[in-house]
Amino acid sequence: MAQVQFNDATTKLSNAKTEHRDAATEQQVEPMVPEDLVNLGMRSKSAGQIMALAPTAKKNQALELAAKLLVENRQIILDANQVDIDNAQRNGVTKGVIDRLRLDGNRLASMADGLRQVASLPDPVGEVESGWVRPNGLKVSKVRVPLGVIGIVYENRPNVTSDAAGLCIKSGNAVMLRGSSGALASNLAIEQCIRQALAEANLPQDAVTLVRDISRDLAIQFMQLRGIIDCLIPRGGPSLISSIRDNATVPYILDGDGNCHIYVDKSADLAMALKIVVNAKTQRPSVCNAAESLVVHSDIAHEFLPLLSKEMSQVELVGDERSRDIVSTIGLAAIEDFAMEFLDLKMSVAVVDSLDEAITHIRKNSSGHSEAIITNDYESANKFVSSVDCAAVLVNASTRFIDGGELGLGAEIGISTQKLHARGPMGLEALTTLKFVVQGSGQIRE
Repeated sequence: MAQVQFNDATTKLSNAKTEHRDAATEQQVEPMVPEDLVNLGMRSKSAGQIMALAPTAKKNQALELAAKLLVENRQIILDANQVDIDNAQRNGVTKGVIDRLRLDGNRLASMADGLRQVASLPDPVGEVESGWVRPNGLKVSKVRVPLGVIGIVYENRPNVTSDAAGLCIKSGNAVMLRGSSGALASNLAIEQCIRQALAEANLPQDAVTLVRDISRDLAIQFMQLRGIIDCLIPRGGPSLISSIRDNATVPYILDGDGNCHIYVDKSADLAMALKIVVNAKTQRPSVCNAAESLVVHSDIAHEFLPLLSKEMSQVELVGDERSRDIVSTIGLAAIEDFAMEFLDLKMSVAVVDSLDEAITHIRKNSSGHSEAIITNDYESANKFVSSVDCAAVLVNASTRFIDGGELGLGAEIGISTQKLHARGPMGLEALTTLKFVVQGSGQIRE
């Protein structure tokens, strides 16, 4: 029966594919009026109040069902994704954008696995963070509770639809998803799976809602749903982040740029360094935890850079004069290249004379995401870890590991590059806050 219900929904989606194709090319998406958005928000808020009290078993059941439906409806989702891919290619978007947009069997399976992993994690809701007893007998505790309604604004990343929904369900929140026009068909297909799973688990479907209107005006209205959205999380490039800063009137957490550095120290194992840099840059260059900037100690630069240039011949290297003196094929970097998130097969290179100089270079150009050092010197590693101010730091490992799934969070709703209230990959705990609970036996304040 559940499958029939889902197919009814996706039949409507299939019938709407042509409409979406026309909308993507002619921008004829039917706009919502502000009252419609507010109504959707109020439905989300009501669902969030129910989700905050939902038993862990029910939330886990919904996640397991959602994973099952993603797999069972694999072809429907991939067909919808192909609509988005075709539109993107007609619109001449970059290969990096298409890579972030594209789904395949493996990526869909990873999305389903992510939901199952989230289901297997401890439920943070109701966890007592700390507790103590005052001299007057008052029992004080700090208890984890959901944030309420989470708003996600994201660009061309249909996996975010699944990851964000899964984390919000498990943490007892409702989520309002506002994706981009480029991934609308994909997002609709994934949303149908998750809403069907919620219904089968006897939880409110409106715990997960997708805003259909992808106009800029509505995006700004979405950022200003005060009294409805408790926390806004953007997942996108500089223009989206800038829009959030300029227009949002609700609390937000910035998922910022990823200008990730790797510093190869003079004591580094060069074979290890080569392997790590190649992986961090080329394994998936279109994502925020790919390495964008390389810093190399001058003592080993003459040996390491030619090896790297040969191994990464498909990568455009741009560097300072010292790196170009060593490898003539390295292009001249502009000043802004050292702070750039390329999201492509391009990397900046700088040669330095000391660990301190490397740290200064990184401090100047870092976006605060993730930085790595390759070294066999314990003191250098410790100094780097202590001195570099970023959300995540790695020693002798690829920056590609700064990911919620890779770090055991099941999935992530973003990677915060700010310091309040969350920092780094944001999992379940980052979607909760603390409530003071004080228990007395008739005490009054004198």
